[in-house]
Amino acid sequence: MKRVFQIGHNDIRLFLRMKAGYVWLFLVPLVFVYFFGIAFRGPGAPSNPRPAVLIENRDTGFLGTLLMEELDAQGMRLVEQAKRNEAERGIRIPAGFTGKVLKTEPVKVEFFQVEGSGAESAFLIELRLIRALVAMNSHLFELASRSQEPVNEPELRALAKAENPVSLKAQFAGRNPTPSGFNQSLPGTLVQFLMMNLMIFGGASIAGERADGVLRRLAVYPIRRWELVIGKVYGRFLLGGVQIIFFLLLGQFIFKVNLGQNLFVILLTLGIYAWVAASLGVWIGAAVKNEDKIIGLCVLASSIMAALGGCWWPLEIVPATLQIIAHCVPTGWAMDALQNIGAAKMFRY
Repeated sequence: MKRVFQIGHNDIRLFLRMKAGYVWLFLVPLVFVYFFGIAFRGPGAPSNPRPAVLIENRDTGFLGTLLMEELDAQGMRLVEQAKRNEAERGIRIPAGFTGKVLKTEPVKVEFFQVEGSGAESAFLIELRLIRALVAMNSHLFELASRSQEPVNEPELRALAKAENPVSLKAQFAGRNPTPSGFNQSLPGTLVQFLMMNLMIFGGASIAGERADGVLRRLAVYPIRRWELVIGKVYGRFLLGGVQIIFFLLLGQFIFKVNLGQNLFVILLTLGIYAWVAASLGVWIGAAVKNEDKIIGLCVLASSIMAALGGCWWPLEIVPATLQIIAHCVPTGWAMDALQNIGAAKMFRY
């Protein structure tokens, strides 16, 4: 095993002398983490999201406005027609809503599906709509029981803002809410660029050493074939370890991603994945002789695996068929491990 360590340590030493490699090892993935984290952070916390709801308020009275404010207070993000494509469901407040309520006449608030929207947040929106209606009815009943005077807007607003003696805090149950923001972009980018870099650097370096005659010179030394192969994989694995440690430290201290209490298992998971990626890189370098073809092939293959494996978006939001396909590539297994097993709570909370 001494020769294996010598080969691996020499390869990592030679790579770290290449200043251009630092760009793809650290700078480019860091940019991806930041911009994907900002773009997909979404409203609200992952454990208590604010789904987008299309509001059609046809009422001209004050109760329609108060109902919209209550919907917002219950955790909905209200959008207008201009942003209709963002909405999961729609709520229509009918014309004459205020007048009918003040006359104690029955009136219906419509809850409808927006064309093209999914069903992920439908139950959550419906529940919060019911809570908003119950809250408004409670305020109306309490105000009417206090005085024989007609209900008016200032008193109703004052009552709605008053502190309740009993409060209820509700959020999603379960250990694994859908990740968003840096909780998704950090592990996704790390998994993607580990695969891309180790495949490119592994494959291209093997092709370069073959072209330069380095492998032929190594053949005259008393080195077994398995020692040479494992040594080359070990050197790329060490390179992956440098990238893993760098981004875990960034996640903890810069992006404020909680590393959790099982750091050893997290490192073990990423270490196994890095060894797989390094092995693929060495295999591609042995199978393909042209260095330029290797780079193009590795970029294409790693990008496809990143998209299928859930590095760009959470696997929870894709159809069941794509979730099955995701587990046909290494990136899917890595993301599934980092975000769904109890050992990787770091990317959840």
